[in-house]
Amino acid sequence: MFDRTNLSRRRFMSNFAFATGALATGVGSWVVRPDWANAAEGPIKVGIATDLTGPIAYAGNADANVAKMVIKEINAAGGLLGRPLELYIEDTASNESVAVGNVRKLIQRDKVDMVLGGITSSMRNAIKDPIVARGKTLYIYPQLYEGKECTPYLFCTGPTPAQQCDTFIPWLIKNGGKKFALPSANYVWPHTLNVYARKVIESNGGEVVFEEYYPLDQVDFSATVNRVISNKVDVVFNTVIPPGVGPFFKQLYEAGFLKNGGRLACVYYDENTLNINQANEIEGLASCLDYFKVLTKEDPFDAKLQAAYEKDFPGNFLFAAGSAATGTYRGLKLWEAAVKEAGKVDRDSVAAALDHAKIAEGPGGPAEMVPGKRHCKMKMYTAVAKGGNYEIVARSDGLVDPKEC
Repeated sequence: MFDRTNLSRRRFMSNFAFATGALATGVGSWVVRPDWANAAEGPIKVGIATDLTGPIAYAGNADANVAKMVIKEINAAGGLLGRPLELYIEDTASNESVAVGNVRKLIQRDKVDMVLGGITSSMRNAIKDPIVARGKTLYIYPQLYEGKECTPYLFCTGPTPAQQCDTFIPWLIKNGGKKFALPSANYVWPHTLNVYARKVIESNGGEVVFEEYYPLDQVDFSATVNRVISNKVDVVFNTVIPPGVGPFFKQLYEAGFLKNGGRLACVYYDENTLNINQANEIEGLASCLDYFKVLTKEDPFDAKLQAAYEKDFPGNFLFAAGSAATGTYRGLKLWEAAVKEAGKVDRDSVAAALDHAKIAEGPGGPAEMVPGKRHCKMKMYTAVAKGGNYEIVARSDGLVDPKEC
């Protein structure tokens, strides 16, 4: 699955321009101009900062695709405030030092009215100051993350630990067992998420047998697998990320973890990441997200949205929740609602309206910002991998509070 991230920059840019009609405006820079631009005030400028190249380009390209789809849809309906939207895309390249320079282009050169993007928490932390503090620009962060981001003018539209853990972990205890292992990548998201997860595990009668952190590029997990097996762990609550997660799950499978009744759990696992391993190596893996593709079988809006994305962007960059595609869609539509209410695009006016913005339809259902908290209520779903696909096994009764800020 991840071999597509090894495209050369030249080949990637050629494919990107061919597929989208975007214009290159410098290394890692693209602009998608509207079909119409005769508004008296000129276009409203939307900036997207995401990983078009690098190890998680599979997610960043999907997010950029969603932005192109939503902006095209808004322009086709007449734009916003009688003005077309112009989309500026910068490659953050899974590299914070590259990202900071490219994000400054959005602010200083392109003078965008809003920036949406960043996937990893380390990326968000790197680019938020150039956007919000120095750039005086509104920032929307679309990815599921560890919480505790309460910066003014920064709005989060992906799930938080409370939304992913409060009902999911009790389900895991009931459908997996009480003995948990927390193998983790060594960066901010796993560290902070595990603090929350541990509290929920222990408050529900579970036990954390061990919690360990590994370098992001580690691929040999034999010692960890031995600890899982020897301690008779019931649930591996994983926050190891690519490239290590594939080898780790394979090594657990080969050691008999699944055969002996063990349960894999990973809250960022979506349709993209299902393909990292053979289906039998992750059979029964449970995840908790705001959207799974299987929802298209029951919800007309999800079916329409998924079909529209696949028509415009066929291929391997999937519309999936764990890759921030759903948070990107949700973020742009909430921002659209805020601009319409504000009647203007300056940061203070839009932020005041975005503080309580709502959308009646979105991936997985409606969504609304929690006033004063800059985080989003949304529906949540627990799904289990079976034969290489997901099946929904539990769902929230309504919109789940992020419990942040």
